[in-house]
Amino acid sequence: MIDRGGTAPEPPGGGLFYRLLRRVIDVRPEEVRVVGWCWLYIFSVLSSYYIIRPIRDQMGVAGGVNNLQWLFTGSLVGMLLLNLPFAWLVAKLPRSRFIPITYHFFVVNILLFAAILHWSDPRSAVWIGRIFFIWVSVFNLFVVSVFWQMNVDLFSPEQGKRLFGMIAAGATVGAIVGSSLTASLAHYVSPIFLMIGSALLLEVAVFSVGRLSRLSPTLQRRPVGSGGEKTIGGGIFGGIVHTFRSRYLVNVGVFLLLFSVTSTFLYMEQAGIVSRSFSSRGAQITFFATVDLLVNVLTLVIQLFLTGRILLTFGVALSLGLLPALTIIGFGALALLPTIAAVAVFQVLRRAADYAIARPTRELLFTVVAREDRFKAKSFIDTIVYRTGDQVGAWSTAVLRGLGLGTAELALVAIPIAALWLVNGLWLGRRQELLAAQQTVVPEAAAAGLPAAEPAGGGG
Repeated sequence: MIDRGGTAPEPPGGGLFYRLLRRVIDVRPEEVRVVGWCWLYIFSVLSSYYIIRPIRDQMGVAGGVNNLQWLFTGSLVGMLLLNLPFAWLVAKLPRSRFIPITYHFFVVNILLFAAILHWSDPRSAVWIGRIFFIWVSVFNLFVVSVFWQMNVDLFSPEQGKRLFGMIAAGATVGAIVGSSLTASLAHYVSPIFLMIGSALLLEVAVFSVGRLSRLSPTLQRRPVGSGGEKTIGGGIFGGIVHTFRSRYLVNVGVFLLLFSVTSTFLYMEQAGIVSRSFSSRGAQITFFATVDLLVNVLTLVIQLFLTGRILLTFGVALSLGLLPALTIIGFGALALLPTIAAVAVFQVLRRAADYAIARPTRELLFTVVAREDRFKAKSFIDTIVYRTGDQVGAWSTAVLRGLGLGTAELALVAIPIAALWLVNGLWLGRRQELLAAQQTVVPEAAAAGLPAAEPAGGGG
């Protein structure tokens, strides 16, 4: 309804809050509650992960630093194994059921690990720690991917441009809170209690999913059928098959693969430069902590005040090309000046640009694909393709170093990879904008849960 002044009514109970929120982002009255629950959802997920992440890292070191590459390989295998039962749940159950089941599965896993670690002896704890390292590496990508799967199913491309930056800010705050809790409590409480806290936070996420399912009909997309919420259907291999059959989804996978490869290149470069620049373990930890702090602060500022404006002003293509372009410049700077200052500035700017701009923009790519692909293909790309990029980057860096290449030479190798990534990103952004323009949703299609011009299999 419209009041006499011609303005849309504010959401009940949200007068002052809505006015304040409108100063930060372009949000509609009917979207406020949905954004709020999305915020709590991702805050809980990231807090849960960052509570147990230091426990994972300590167990990885205890299991032997030389074994880390094999633990990452195990993570890739774990991703592959978990994707199949998840795809089966997506095919058989509505969204409001398979997402809570997925999170309950991880909650039970956390509690089982806590119980096993409590009763284990020091010798068995090493092997349990290695399994836990692999599990957490699977957990962190999967739970975040499921969150964004729900978001791209809830919001239209236009809504995503306006709102995904603000929603992503909840992840940044959750990461800060979760890591701060572990840092402040680790000396005083057992890791078992921290893991129980992590499990409880995942249950908060499950509660948020229930609220979002009830609020879903207030938005543009309404996936309901005659008997209630509509199931997605399809086969358990649909995500893999559809990805390789669609030129659009293949290029989404290439984008994430090249991102992961260049991230690993930079991580390895950073490790080498830091080890040469600081002799003490304490100085190295201080450097990493300082970089993390700067990244989180810069990311939060951009997410709250700039991400939506950047997407609306420059569009998906240029926003998606920002991170590859920054990567080319950064590796060029490292090739000319491989110093600790250069790597610190590069890491802060690159990671902040990823979290604040590239990640929300990347999620927009899935708002224009078929509903089945928003869950199955996205899960495959976010987890298996991402971890494959980790493997390619780690092992290729080892091979190149074995051939005698130093920091400057490795940076030069990364530049053409980033240039290919830039071309890929610009093509993807333009294609997404074209598909979004074609999806003029009529009320009948929205009520059925299907955009009017939704491309089959993710679009050509």
